[in-house]
Amino acid sequence: MVWMKLRMEMDSLWIRVRRMPRSIWFILLFGVGGALLFLHLEDLSKMLQQQGPGAEYGSSLRQSKEGLQAAEANPVSPMQHPNVEESKQKAATVSQEQDIGSPQITKRQRKLLKTSPQITHSKNVSSTSPPVSAREESLGNLSSVLETRKQVMKNMCAKYKSGISRTITPDHVKYMYVEDKYKVLYCEVPKSGCSNWKRTLIVLSGKASNPDKLKHEQVHYGGYLKTLNRYNQKEIMHRLQTYKKFIFVREPLDRVVSAYRDKFENPNDYYHNLFGKPIIKKYRVTPSAEALKTGNGVTFKEFVQYLLDGHRPVGMDIHWEQMNKLCHPCLIDYDLIGKFENMEEESNFFLRMIRAPHSLKLPSFKDRNPKDVRTSKEITERYFSQVSFMERQRVYDFYYMDYLMFNYSKPFNDLY
Repeated sequence: MVWMKLRMEMDSLWIRVRRMPRSIWFILLFGVGGALLFLHLEDLSKMLQQQGPGAEYGSSLRQSKEGLQAAEANPVSPMQHPNVEESKQKAATVSQEQDIGSPQITKRQRKLLKTSPQITHSKNVSSTSPPVSAREESLGNLSSVLETRKQVMKNMCAKYKSGISRTITPDHVKYMYVEDKYKVLYCEVPKSGCSNWKRTLIVLSGKASNPDKLKHEQVHYGGYLKTLNRYNQKEIMHRLQTYKKFIFVREPLDRVVSAYRDKFENPNDYYHNLFGKPIIKKYRVTPSAEALKTGNGVTFKEFVQYLLDGHRPVGMDIHWEQMNKLCHPCLIDYDLIGKFENMEEESNFFLRMIRAPHSLKLPSFKDRNPKDVRTSKEITERYFSQVSFMERQRVYDFYYMDYLMFNYSKPFNDLY
């Protein structure tokens, strides 16, 4: 009787279970399956932990304790099995990547780990490749800097000069010097080491053996080098497309102060007559007869007034013209844009690029007014302290495209 009553209860319960919605069945089955999977993974993780670090999921889980003891008793040297060290390194790398992605590490820590150089230990690690020398690393860094300069130039040209004509005329290359033996084109930027670069090109051409012995007059007026505008259009384009083209630039305000000191603070009949006389006549309040006659003694403030005047009494000069107007970097794709501030390293880099003789170095001496101290940032600041804030701002504005294209910082903090 009891058994019959129990069976009736069971049948009633089964009918109620069968009437349950399918969603309830799905939830129950999902819960049971999840519990079984969790128990299985927990057992698997314990087994892997017993195997130790570096074990692979596909390896046998039945490795005997006796086998492990035999391996420890008879160690195999890396020389007999060279892949042992490699597998250790791979395992360490995988472990490091997993650590980087773990939730315990913050985003900032992860970024630092990714950007920090990998730490390697030389002990018991055999390597077939030689270590990178400091010189090779330096060359690699310099190459990256030079490529960045070229990219900055392209970006600025695309932003500010996209509407210019793409036709290259002889006038665009009138300051570009040709050296055919090593297939080099050099755009001259005065006050940026141009005299020493011309000496080097003359030696490369085979017309002299020692750049240090070439005097200033020989370099500039000796007829050793030809400018590209003296060739016909076909020859111009052929050289532009096949020769290595380079330019060296300088911080714009340092360059203009250097030009002023060279041309107006030292004896120079040509510049004093051509520029000094009209500058003094127009900008000096009460000029003396002697100053008007000789053009000597132009002050830096008077020179700045001339530079900023939209109606100058005399035109611009190559020594203080904007560098982008001399060499047209938005028309001509230069292979190297060097900087005067890092002349020694970058000149050597270019000479190696064109496979010049290893004994050839760019001269570093100052052939005009050698007793004068080279114009520096401190000297530039001293000269610009003689003019008003607005004049400093306007000079910066005048050379603004040079600052953008050649990626120089603002020379004074109070400029906008």
